Amino acid sequence: MKKDIKVLPSLAIVVPCYNEEQVFPECLAALTQKLVELINNLKISPESHIIFVDDGSKDRTWELIRQASEEDNKVRGLKLSKNQGHQTALIAGLTDVDTDICISIDADLQDDIGCINKMVDEYMKGHEIVYGVRNDRTSDSFFKRFTANSFYKVMSRLGVNQVENHADYRLLSQRALQSLLALKERNIYIRGMVPLLGYSSSQVTYRRNERFAGESKYPLKKMLALAIEGITSLTVTPLRIISLLGFATCLLSLFAILYAIIQKFEGNAMEGWTSVTISIFFLGGIQLICLGVIGEYVGKIYLETKNRPKFFIEESTKGNNDENN
Repeated sequence: MKKDIKVLPSLAIVVPCYNEEQVFPECLAALTQKLVELINNLKISPESHIIFVDDGSKDRTWELIRQASEEDNKVRGLKLSKNQGHQTALIAGLTDVDTDICISIDADLQDDIGCINKMVDEYMKGHEIVYGVRNDRTSDSFFKRFTANSFYKVMSRLGVNQVENHADYRLLSQRALQSLLALKERNIYIRGMVPLLGYSSSQVTYRRNERFAGESKYPLKKMLALAIEGITSLTVTPLRIISLLGFATCLLSLFAILYAIIQKFEGNAMEGWTSVTISIFFLGGIQLICLGVIGEYVGKIYLETKNRPKFFIEESTKGNNDENN
Protein backbone atom coordinates (compact mmCIF):
# COMPACT_ATOMS: atom_id res chain seq x y z
CA MET A 1 0.00 0.00 0.00
CA LYS A 2 2.78 2.44 0.85
CA LYS A 3 4.46 1.73 -2.46
CA ASP A 4 1.29 2.65 -4.38
CA ILE A 5 0.90 5.93 -2.51
CA LYS A 6 4.45 6.99 -3.37
CA VAL A 7 3.87 6.73 -7.14
CA LEU A 8 0.63 8.69 -7.02
CA PRO A 9 0.90 12.26 -8.36
CA SER A 10 0.49 15.15 -5.96
CA LEU A 11 -2.12 17.69 -7.07
CA ALA A 12 -2.57 21.41 -6.43
CA ILE A 13 -5.89 23.01 -7.34
CA VAL A 14 -5.36 26.72 -8.04
CA VAL A 15 -8.39 28.99 -7.55
CA PRO A 16 -8.21 32.74 -8.33
CA CYS A 17 -10.72 34.72 -6.23
CA TYR A 18 -12.00 38.27 -6.48
CA ASN A 19 -14.86 39.35 -4.20
CA GLU A 20 -16.03 35.74 -3.83
CA GLU A 21 -17.31 35.98 -0.25
CA GLN A 22 -20.70 34.58 -1.24
CA VAL A 23 -19.44 31.53 -3.14
CA PHE A 24 -16.28 30.75 -1.16
CA PRO A 25 -17.82 28.46 1.51
CA GLU A 26 -19.53 26.34 -1.14
CA CYS A 27 -16.42 26.33 -3.34
CA LEU A 28 -14.20 25.29 -0.41
CA ALA A 29 -16.56 22.48 0.60
CA ALA A 30 -16.89 21.13 -2.94
CA LEU A 31 -13.16 21.18 -3.75
CA THR A 32 -12.17 19.77 -0.36
CA GLN A 33 -14.63 16.92 -0.80
CA LYS A 34 -13.26 16.27 -4.29
CA LEU A 35 -9.68 16.27 -2.98
CA VAL A 36 -10.54 13.77 -0.22
CA GLU A 37 -12.39 11.58 -2.72
CA LEU A 38 -9.40 11.45 -5.08
CA ILE A 39 -7.00 10.68 -2.21
CA ASN A 40 -9.23 7.92 -0.83
CA ASN A 41 -9.59 6.41 -4.32
CA LEU A 42 -5.78 6.40 -4.68
CA LYS A 43 -5.88 8.82 -7.64
CA ILE A 44 -3.58 11.41 -6.05
CA SER A 45 -1.20 11.54 -3.11
CA PRO A 46 -2.14 12.79 0.39
CA GLU A 47 0.22 15.77 -0.08
CA SER A 48 -2.30 17.33 -2.50
CA HIS A 49 -3.86 20.66 -1.59
CA ILE A 50 -5.84 23.71 -2.73
CA ILE A 51 -4.31 27.16 -3.36
CA PHE A 52 -6.73 30.10 -3.17
CA VAL A 53 -5.42 33.38 -4.60
CA ASP A 54 -7.12 36.57 -3.39
CA ASP A 55 -6.82 39.12 -6.20
CA GLY A 56 -7.18 42.22 -4.02
CA SER A 57 -10.77 41.54 -2.97
CA LYS A 58 -12.73 44.27 -1.21
CA ASP A 59 -14.96 41.92 0.77
CA ARG A 60 -14.16 39.17 3.31
CA THR A 61 -12.67 36.75 0.79
CA TRP A 62 -9.14 36.82 2.24
CA GLU A 63 -10.43 36.50 5.79
CA LEU A 64 -12.31 33.35 4.78
CA ILE A 65 -9.26 31.95 2.95
CA ARG A 66 -7.01 32.56 5.95
CA GLN A 67 -9.51 30.98 8.31
CA ALA A 68 -9.85 27.92 6.07
CA SER A 69 -6.07 27.48 5.89
CA GLU A 70 -5.83 27.59 9.69
CA GLU A 71 -8.47 24.87 10.02
CA ASP A 72 -7.26 22.59 7.22
CA ASN A 73 -3.63 21.96 6.21
CA LYS A 74 -4.82 21.06 2.71
CA VAL A 75 -5.78 24.70 2.11
CA ARG A 76 -3.25 27.42 1.27
CA GLY A 77 -3.79 31.08 0.55
CA LEU A 78 -2.05 33.93 -1.27
CA LYS A 79 -3.13 37.56 -1.09
CA LEU A 80 -1.99 39.92 -3.84
CA SER A 81 -1.18 43.49 -2.81
CA LYS A 82 -3.86 44.84 -5.16
CA ASN A 83 -6.26 43.74 -7.87
CA GLN A 84 -4.20 42.63 -10.88
CA GLY A 85 -6.80 40.81 -12.93
CA HIS A 86 -7.76 37.17 -13.32
CA GLN A 87 -4.85 36.13 -15.55
CA THR A 88 -2.16 37.60 -13.29
CA ALA A 89 -3.82 36.15 -10.18
CA LEU A 90 -3.81 32.75 -11.84
CA ILE A 91 -0.11 33.06 -12.71
CA ALA A 92 0.59 34.04 -9.09
CA GLY A 93 -1.10 30.86 -7.89
CA LEU A 94 0.69 28.70 -10.45
CA THR A 95 4.02 30.18 -9.34
CA ASP A 96 3.36 28.79 -5.85
CA VAL A 97 2.72 25.23 -7.09
CA ASP A 98 5.20 22.59 -5.92
CA THR A 99 3.25 19.44 -6.86
CA ASP A 100 3.46 16.96 -9.75
CA ILE A 101 0.35 18.34 -11.43
CA CYS A 102 -1.94 21.35 -10.99
CA ILE A 103 -5.47 22.17 -12.06
CA SER A 104 -6.76 25.73 -12.39
CA ILE A 105 -10.46 26.43 -11.87
CA ASP A 106 -12.61 29.48 -11.10
CA ALA A 107 -14.29 29.90 -7.72
CA ASP A 108 -17.80 30.38 -9.10
CA LEU A 109 -18.48 26.61 -9.36
CA GLN A 110 -19.58 26.87 -13.00
CA ASP A 111 -16.90 24.46 -14.21
CA ASP A 112 -17.78 20.82 -13.51
CA ILE A 113 -15.40 19.62 -10.79
CA GLY A 114 -16.31 16.05 -11.74
CA CYS A 115 -13.94 16.50 -14.69
CA ILE A 116 -11.00 16.64 -12.28
CA ASN A 117 -11.13 12.83 -12.09
CA LYS A 118 -11.00 12.57 -15.88
CA MET A 119 -8.16 15.09 -16.08
CA VAL A 120 -6.03 13.06 -13.66
CA ASP A 121 -6.81 9.91 -15.68
CA GLU A 122 -5.69 11.63 -18.89
CA TYR A 123 -2.47 12.72 -17.18
CA MET A 124 -1.80 9.13 -16.09
CA LYS A 125 -2.16 8.12 -19.76
CA GLY A 126 0.79 10.36 -20.59
CA HIS A 127 -0.77 13.74 -21.45
CA GLU A 128 0.98 16.74 -19.88
CA ILE A 129 -1.80 19.23 -20.68
CA VAL A 130 -5.50 18.46 -20.30
CA TYR A 131 -8.05 21.07 -21.39
CA GLY A 132 -11.54 21.36 -19.93
CA VAL A 133 -13.78 22.17 -22.90
CA ARG A 134 -17.45 23.14 -22.87
CA ASN A 135 -19.56 20.94 -25.17
CA ASP A 136 -22.91 22.64 -24.58
CA ARG A 137 -23.84 26.33 -24.64
CA THR A 138 -27.62 25.94 -24.68
CA SER A 139 -27.82 27.48 -21.20
CA ASP A 140 -26.26 30.72 -22.49
CA SER A 141 -28.30 33.58 -23.90
CA PHE A 142 -28.25 34.21 -27.66
CA PHE A 143 -26.05 37.26 -27.13
CA LYS A 144 -23.58 35.27 -25.00
CA ARG A 145 -23.38 32.46 -27.57
CA PHE A 146 -22.98 34.90 -30.46
CA THR A 147 -20.22 36.92 -28.79
CA ALA A 148 -18.40 33.77 -27.63
CA ASN A 149 -18.46 32.18 -31.09
CA SER A 150 -17.41 35.46 -32.69
CA PHE A 151 -14.58 35.76 -30.16
CA TYR A 152 -13.09 32.37 -31.05
CA LYS A 153 -13.51 32.90 -34.81
CA VAL A 154 -11.87 36.33 -34.78
CA MET A 155 -9.02 35.18 -32.57
CA SER A 156 -8.42 32.17 -34.83
CA ARG A 157 -8.39 34.21 -38.03
CA LEU A 158 -5.95 36.68 -36.48
CA GLY A 159 -3.53 33.86 -35.77
CA VAL A 160 -4.11 33.18 -32.05
CA ASN A 161 -3.87 29.43 -31.46
CA GLN A 162 -6.28 28.42 -28.71
CA VAL A 163 -8.73 25.64 -27.91
CA GLU A 164 -12.27 26.65 -28.77
CA ASN A 165 -14.74 26.80 -25.85
CA HIS A 166 -11.88 26.44 -23.38
CA ALA A 167 -11.28 29.11 -20.73
CA ASP A 168 -8.85 28.48 -17.86
CA TYR A 169 -10.00 25.10 -16.59
CA ARG A 170 -7.03 22.85 -17.31
CA LEU A 171 -4.45 20.45 -15.93
CA LEU A 172 -0.71 21.04 -16.31
CA SER A 173 2.11 18.68 -15.46
CA GLN A 174 5.06 20.10 -13.55
CA ARG A 175 7.12 20.20 -16.76
CA ALA A 176 4.39 22.01 -18.68
CA LEU A 177 3.92 24.41 -15.77
CA GLN A 178 7.62 25.31 -15.61
CA SER A 179 7.63 25.88 -19.36
CA LEU A 180 4.62 28.20 -19.05
CA LEU A 181 6.27 30.15 -16.23
CA ALA A 182 9.41 30.47 -18.38
CA LEU A 183 7.39 32.73 -20.70
CA LYS A 184 8.22 35.99 -18.95
CA GLU A 185 6.02 38.46 -20.80
CA ARG A 186 3.98 40.85 -18.71
CA ASN A 187 1.00 40.87 -21.07
CA ILE A 188 -0.65 37.57 -20.19
CA TYR A 189 -3.23 35.58 -22.12
CA ILE A 190 -2.81 32.09 -20.66
CA ARG A 191 -5.31 30.23 -22.83
CA GLY A 192 -3.30 31.34 -25.86
CA MET A 193 0.11 30.74 -24.24
CA VAL A 194 -0.46 27.13 -23.16
CA PRO A 195 -0.86 25.75 -26.73
CA LEU A 196 2.53 27.31 -27.56
CA LEU A 197 4.21 24.83 -25.19
CA GLY A 198 3.67 21.96 -27.62
CA TYR A 199 3.45 19.11 -25.10
CA SER A 200 1.11 16.17 -25.50
CA SER A 201 -2.43 17.32 -24.74
CA SER A 202 -5.93 15.95 -24.36
CA GLN A 203 -9.43 17.27 -23.73
CA VAL A 204 -12.30 16.46 -21.40
CA THR A 205 -15.72 17.90 -22.14
CA TYR A 206 -18.40 19.11 -19.76
CA ARG A 207 -21.51 21.23 -19.48
CA ARG A 208 -21.09 24.40 -17.49
CA ASN A 209 -23.32 25.01 -14.47
CA GLU A 210 -25.12 28.16 -13.43
CA ARG A 211 -23.18 30.47 -11.14
CA PHE A 212 -23.90 29.48 -7.52
CA ALA A 213 -24.05 33.05 -6.20
CA GLY A 214 -22.74 36.56 -6.83
CA GLU A 215 -22.13 38.26 -10.16
CA SER A 216 -19.94 37.30 -13.10
CA LYS A 217 -16.45 38.76 -12.93
CA TYR A 218 -16.25 38.79 -16.75
CA PRO A 219 -18.80 41.24 -18.18
CA LEU A 220 -18.63 42.28 -21.84
CA LYS A 221 -16.15 45.08 -21.13
CA LYS A 222 -13.63 42.70 -19.56
CA MET A 223 -14.16 40.13 -22.29
CA LEU A 224 -13.31 42.73 -24.93
CA ALA A 225 -10.22 43.77 -22.95
CA LEU A 226 -9.18 40.11 -22.71
CA ALA A 227 -9.62 39.68 -26.47
CA ILE A 228 -7.45 42.73 -27.20
CA GLU A 229 -4.85 41.43 -24.74
CA GLY A 230 -4.78 38.05 -26.46
CA ILE A 231 -4.57 39.46 -29.99
CA THR A 232 -1.86 42.01 -29.29
CA SER A 233 0.14 39.62 -27.09
CA LEU A 234 0.24 36.63 -29.42
CA THR A 235 -0.01 37.83 -33.02
CA VAL A 236 1.12 40.68 -35.30
CA THR A 237 -1.69 40.06 -37.80
CA PRO A 238 -3.37 43.45 -37.06
CA LEU A 239 -0.14 45.20 -38.10
CA ARG A 240 -0.14 43.25 -41.35
CA ILE A 241 -3.77 44.20 -41.91
CA ILE A 242 -2.76 47.85 -41.52
CA SER A 243 -0.07 47.39 -44.19
CA LEU A 244 -2.60 45.82 -46.58
CA LEU A 245 -5.10 48.57 -45.80
CA GLY A 246 -2.48 51.20 -46.58
CA PHE A 247 -1.63 49.49 -49.87
CA ALA A 248 -5.32 49.24 -50.84
CA THR A 249 -5.88 52.92 -49.97
CA CYS A 250 -2.88 53.98 -52.09
CA LEU A 251 -4.16 51.88 -55.00
CA LEU A 252 -7.62 53.41 -54.69
CA SER A 253 -6.09 56.89 -54.54
CA LEU A 254 -4.10 56.18 -57.72
CA PHE A 255 -7.27 55.32 -59.60
CA ALA A 256 -8.93 58.45 -58.23
CA ILE A 257 -6.02 60.61 -59.44
CA LEU A 258 -6.15 59.06 -62.91
CA TYR A 259 -9.92 59.64 -63.04
CA ALA A 260 -9.50 63.28 -62.00
CA ILE A 261 -6.82 63.89 -64.65
CA ILE A 262 -8.99 62.36 -67.38
CA GLN A 263 -11.96 64.47 -66.31
CA LYS A 264 -9.75 67.58 -66.34
CA PHE A 265 -8.57 67.02 -69.91
CA GLU A 266 -12.12 66.35 -71.04
CA GLY A 267 -13.19 69.68 -69.60
CA ASN A 268 -15.34 68.23 -66.86
CA ALA A 269 -14.08 70.16 -63.83
CA MET A 270 -14.83 68.46 -60.50
CA GLU A 271 -16.60 70.93 -58.25
CA GLY A 272 -18.10 70.79 -54.76
CA TRP A 273 -16.75 70.23 -51.29
CA THR A 274 -18.79 67.12 -50.45
CA SER A 275 -16.48 64.61 -52.13
CA VAL A 276 -13.42 66.30 -50.63
CA THR A 277 -14.91 66.37 -47.13
CA ILE A 278 -15.92 62.71 -47.30
CA SER A 279 -12.45 61.72 -48.49
CA ILE A 280 -10.76 63.66 -45.70
CA PHE A 281 -12.92 62.14 -42.98
CA PHE A 282 -12.59 58.64 -44.46
CA LEU A 283 -8.82 58.75 -44.69
CA GLY A 284 -8.56 60.52 -41.32
CA GLY A 285 -10.60 57.78 -39.67
CA ILE A 286 -8.44 55.05 -41.19
CA GLN A 287 -5.29 56.82 -40.02
CA LEU A 288 -6.58 57.18 -36.45
CA ILE A 289 -7.57 53.51 -36.30
CA CYS A 290 -4.16 52.46 -37.60
CA LEU A 291 -2.37 54.71 -35.14
CA GLY A 292 -4.46 53.25 -32.32
CA VAL A 293 -3.52 49.66 -33.22
CA ILE A 294 0.15 50.58 -33.58
CA GLY A 295 -0.02 52.48 -30.29
CA GLU A 296 -1.41 49.38 -28.56
CA TYR A 297 1.62 47.37 -29.67
CA VAL A 298 4.07 50.17 -28.81
CA GLY A 299 2.50 50.47 -25.35
CA LYS A 300 2.97 46.75 -24.71
CA ILE A 301 6.60 46.96 -25.85
CA TYR A 302 7.06 49.86 -23.41
CA LEU A 303 5.66 47.82 -20.52
CA GLU A 304 7.70 44.74 -21.41
CA THR A 305 11.00 46.67 -21.54
CA LYS A 306 10.49 47.90 -17.98
CA ASN A 307 10.52 44.27 -16.81
CA ARG A 308 8.49 45.09 -13.70
CA PRO A 309 7.16 42.27 -11.50
CA LYS A 310 3.69 41.13 -12.55
CA PHE A 311 2.45 40.99 -8.96
CA PHE A 312 3.42 41.39 -5.32
CA ILE A 313 2.24 39.02 -2.60
CA GLU A 314 1.06 40.95 0.46
CA GLU A 315 0.35 37.91 2.62
CA SER A 316 0.66 34.14 2.43
CA THR A 317 -0.59 31.46 4.75
CA LYS A 318 2.80 29.80 4.24
CA GLY A 319 4.47 32.88 5.73
CA ASN A 320 6.33 33.96 2.58
CA ASN A 321 5.16 37.56 2.69
CA ASP A 322 8.06 38.97 0.72
CA GLU A 323 7.59 36.86 -2.42
CA ASN A 324 7.20 38.60 -5.74
CA ASN A 325 7.56 37.72 -9.39
